[in-house]
Amino acid sequence: MISYTTGDATNPQGPGPKIVAHVCNDIGAWGRGFVTAVSRRWPEPEATYRAWHQSGGGFELGAIRLVPVEPDLWVANMIGQHGIRRRGHSAPIRYDALERCLSRLRDEAMILHASVHMPRIGAGLAGGSWDRIEPLILTQLTGHGVAVTVYDLP
Repeated sequence: MISYTTGDATNPQGPGPKIVAHVCNDIGAWGRGFVTAVSRRWPEPEATYRAWHQSGGGFELGAIRLVPVEPDLWVANMIGQHGIRRRGHSAPIRYDALERCLSRLRDEAMILHASVHMPRIGAGLAGGSWDRIEPLILTQLTGHGVAVTVYDLP
């Protein structure tokens, strides 16, 4: 089961190690949506994302990078979006890439014994449907014993 709560995903609640997960695009653009909250709280995820994009090393749909931001707290930059949302174009979310991201996130969470915390990933600027995203989270994370909390802003 996914735990749903009202609050700020950049301030994850509960005991033990935690990973804050979010969806990024594959063109190196950072600056709208949930990433603005991430950057206000920690500079490292944006800096890591930009350096990763510049290097090109493994920066592709389905890839993730865990960025340590505090003791026992990481941010997962997950490349699950092709480009950015443009009027008149299809939603940039790529469900197959998001599923690969979540599978890799599961492996990392299990190694770290961490719970995963997120907004409704992929359902904002990425244009995805939560009805399609939630089952991916259930299959790839909670179905393997990884605790997930989804945060909705008040």
